[in-house]
Amino acid sequence: MGHRVEPGLYQIGNPTAESPVLASANYTLSFDALRSALAGFDAYILVLDTNGINVWCAAGKGTFGTGELASRIETTGLAGIVTHRKIIVPQLGAPGISALEVQRRSGFRVEYGPVRASDLPEYLRTGKATSEMRRVQFPVRDRIVLAPVELVHVALPAIVIAAVLWFLAGPVAALAAIAAVFAGTVLFPVLLPFIPTRDFSTKGLLLGGVVAIPFAAAFASGSALPGWAALIAAITPLLIMPAVTAYLALNFTGSTTFTSRTGVKKEIFRYVPVMTFMAVSGIILGIVLGVTRLLGVI
Repeated sequence: MGHRVEPGLYQIGNPTAESPVLASANYTLSFDALRSALAGFDAYILVLDTNGINVWCAAGKGTFGTGELASRIETTGLAGIVTHRKIIVPQLGAPGISALEVQRRSGFRVEYGPVRASDLPEYLRTGKATSEMRRVQFPVRDRIVLAPVELVHVALPAIVIAAVLWFLAGPVAALAAIAAVFAGTVLFPVLLPFIPTRDFSTKGLLLGGVVAIPFAAAFASGSALPGWAALIAAITPLLIMPAVTAYLALNFTGSTTFTSRTGVKKEIFRYVPVMTFMAVSGIILGIVLGVTRLLGVI
């Protein structure tokens, strides 16, 4: 959370009044990616205050925005440093920037650069972006690199829950908890484009349901249970595991190339109650099954 660069104007190489100006967020990784791509160039980097958030997310939140860009141009005295009136903004920052409003307020013309910082050298040499530079890619390598971040966030509670379930219901229940978390944090980003629904929540529910099937079969046939108890034992993981996987899958809505802020809000209000109902129902059924065993009913 402390990966922030002080907002302001920075020099790359030995820029002159004719050198290009590129806008960036004050997230350290965004800034470092940009200045690494500009190695060998003389340029200025105008760092906006995005509260330490990357360009894409900050543009969606409005912090990499028109007002901040126009204000930063003024406070840095950029008009007195360069003779041209052009500033290059990352293409993924476009949702937050109104080019017409920036020009009206600052006199600087906004030019949208390529998606990836690595394409900037060619873009600066030729002065134009190819169709490939404009295309957002999200291959499996980019998706799987997100998994460790999500795993770190849920690792401790997942281990604690698995340990409790091992004590209360045995190793299969503990393994089911780990499998649901693994599905939501690792399998989901890998399989994301191939799961056949549009919403992340339904993708997660489908994936969680598939992962839960072997555990449902194991619980139903693992011991000599009466028919009604075997049914409850099978239904319990089919309710809880998809809900857990789908909830974890929602974390990836802010890390992908095909979600929008309004769409995510609608999805959360539509499906989180469903996930909650499924999880609570499954927990209640599991408790009922456990109590009946303790009481010697089954």
